[in-house]
Amino acid sequence: MRFLVIGAGKQGAACAFDLLRQPGKRTVVLADVTLDHLPAFLEPYQKGALELLHLDVKDPKALAAALRGANVVLSAAPYYFNYDLARAAVSAGAHFADLGGNTDIVFKQQKELAAEATKKGVSVVPDCGLAPGMVNILAAEGIRRLDTTDSVKIFVGGLPQHPEPPLNYMVVYSIEGVLDYYTTPSWVLRDGKPAQVEALSEIEHVVFPDPIGKLEAFHTAGGISTLPFRYEGKVRTMEYKTLRYPGHAAIMRPIRELGLLDLEPVEVNGGRIRPRDAFVATVGPRLTRPQGRDLVALQVDVRGTKDGKSAGTRWRLVDRYDEQFGVTSMMRTTGYSLAITGLLLADGLIAAKGVHTPDECVPAAPYVEALAKRGIVIEETRA
Repeated sequence: MRFLVIGAGKQGAACAFDLLRQPGKRTVVLADVTLDHLPAFLEPYQKGALELLHLDVKDPKALAAALRGANVVLSAAPYYFNYDLARAAVSAGAHFADLGGNTDIVFKQQKELAAEATKKGVSVVPDCGLAPGMVNILAAEGIRRLDTTDSVKIFVGGLPQHPEPPLNYMVVYSIEGVLDYYTTPSWVLRDGKPAQVEALSEIEHVVFPDPIGKLEAFHTAGGISTLPFRYEGKVRTMEYKTLRYPGHAAIMRPIRELGLLDLEPVEVNGGRIRPRDAFVATVGPRLTRPQGRDLVALQVDVRGTKDGKSAGTRWRLVDRYDEQFGVTSMMRTTGYSLAITGLLLADGLIAAKGVHTPDECVPAAPYVEALAKRGIVIEETRA
């Protein structure tokens, strides 16, 4: 079995690492335009099952050559490459999954590959990280258990274990991605109909066990994927909110409202610069803490009725930095999630051919079991 992992950043490296550690004979090819800064946890595999490949995904011939012989292709590349990568994988007759994060690409581009993927007998599964990804699988499972569903509330946050003011935050993936989510309206369901709400709005609090304690939750874009459209008219309320330590949104909202996150260039000393680029260049290094330890907090609440009675399920997860291997919690919950999806595809446990998001095709039980084997334990409470 040959896996091609495209993108050798944090999530791609974690995905490859997880594939390499699982029992069974497989080759893992990790491909990127640069492979100069691979994490230490991959070193033991570089003379064995791990192959490194210099690849510019914008080169169609090089991409086609890389895909030759691959059974499963897993993309940890920036989201704007995912349509072209999915199309190339389908053409090569390989299953494909990605970390996603852009609902328009799923709807307007990747879904258009459904007929060809079905004809080729392969599956394309976009949005297979933490959020979107893990949370969508849990939400769909909760909905399936009920006769009627009243509300789905999803909360996720990647946080420092030891917060430092003023933002009490550290970069756990891409600061550019975080700012996209803070400035883009979020899709929700209100009275059963899709609607958009402002990012950083409608703050509420969620309490986790000590030492985490009380966190604030607010709307952000990207994490809910296509769920509001799939369940239009079937679920009254559905929303996704990001978790941060209290006070974070009160700082970020005025920063946004002052235009410091804008993408339209402004004139500065005779030149033109995008305010967000200046913000990233200034703030990014201050929020990047190589020795920092992160955690991921997650809660998914699904409520409705079963057999005429009020019922529902709550899933909760607190995962922390892996001290043994130096793998961040965000890499574990996101990169490992992508790897698990790839393994389920390879083993035939994702049977649906064509193009399907995780909530449409990933079986919850083996997925959650696979996470638990990696020490990512999701606690479930039914009511």
